[in-house]
Amino acid sequence: MMLRIRSRDGLERVTAEGAHITVSQLKTLIEDQLQIPLHKQTLSTNRDLLLAKTPADLLASTDLTDPNLPLSSLNLGHGSMLFLAYDGERSIPGAPPATPAGSFGRKMTVDDLIARQMRVTRQETSHCDSVSFDRDCANAFQHYVNDSLAFAVKRGGFMYGTVTEEGQVEVDFIYEPPQQGTEANLILMRDADEEKRVDAIAMGLGMRKVGFIFNQTVLQDKTEYTLSNAEVLQAAELHAEGELQEWVTAVVKLEVNEDGGADVHFEAFQMSDMCIRLFKEEWFETEIMPDDDPKLSKMKKEVVVGVKDLKEVDNDFFLVLVRILDHQGPLSSTFPIENRSSRATMRDLKTHLDRAKSLPLVKKMSDFHLLLFVAQFLDVSSDVPAIAECVRLQSPVPEGYALLIESMANTC
Repeated sequence: MMLRIRSRDGLERVTAEGAHITVSQLKTLIEDQLQIPLHKQTLSTNRDLLLAKTPADLLASTDLTDPNLPLSSLNLGHGSMLFLAYDGERSIPGAPPATPAGSFGRKMTVDDLIARQMRVTRQETSHCDSVSFDRDCANAFQHYVNDSLAFAVKRGGFMYGTVTEEGQVEVDFIYEPPQQGTEANLILMRDADEEKRVDAIAMGLGMRKVGFIFNQTVLQDKTEYTLSNAEVLQAAELHAEGELQEWVTAVVKLEVNEDGGADVHFEAFQMSDMCIRLFKEEWFETEIMPDDDPKLSKMKKEVVVGVKDLKEVDNDFFLVLVRILDHQGPLSSTFPIENRSSRATMRDLKTHLDRAKSLPLVKKMSDFHLLLFVAQFLDVSSDVPAIAECVRLQSPVPEGYALLIESMANTC
């Protein structure tokens, strides 16, 4: 009796004595005649077996798990078809020898084929039409890195705002997480509890995280790259985490003007779709050595750039320029900003509230950094979004919250 066996290798044949043999005996014949180890075999009369992707799928599509089951009980006879799945590699009996293929006769491997799909080209169009910065929050950030840090070390922050239906990002406040900046690197020491408070405020304001901003240092003033390999890695990581198609990466730098002086300059980019894909699929070499060229990003495997297979890619291939606008948003940025050299105190709260006594409380509270300071003492799931919503709507702050905030200010 001849049985037809279809597997991932195609259709093959196995010769048996008759339909009286058991499943176990058939598997032994398959091992002898097709060189597939018995313990690696999964047999079924169901063709769906060949579509199985997980062990659970294999179990669901096999009906030949009983080793003592005779083939006759399944109405199998001469010429019947069975389906076979197995793990590992095998040498197929009678198969022709492999011949070289691909460029210049080189044999193509699976990695070669995958790399061929990773073609790095310049992405001409961003998913973000433009990014508009609230003047107050942009000035507060650039003044700090310019006046206090003198562009000597790096500083970064998460940008929050809205995205219009036309794909324009509007940045209304910048949250600066705990961090350690050096001349060459920016290490974010993120505080999960504080970020929950930030997100609760953003939710009440009808905003969300829309990007990341950082400054380059004076050390980088004469470099030949737009972003370094370390900056590309950090930008790609945060872009991938943000899961927003319009996510923006903004850079603040010093540029020499015509008079020989230095001007503060903003640039905005999106990391290309291919950059984010390469990052998510772990193609980037994440360990950067001192001798590495900062304008090149190293890959673990070759990618196609132009007509060349390369393991180093010019960082500019990963950047898509975004035009910059500005606007006057609904929030001020006059309260001391979080996680800087000096921490905000209750006295700062009192000074801020006393500065404009004639204004309603909701107007005084229309500052993200003040809201974040107060949020430390409130319930993050109910109180914080409620007060932020008052700011969004410019509606009166409920009396209970007003009394609490005033009592906090008077404790100094």
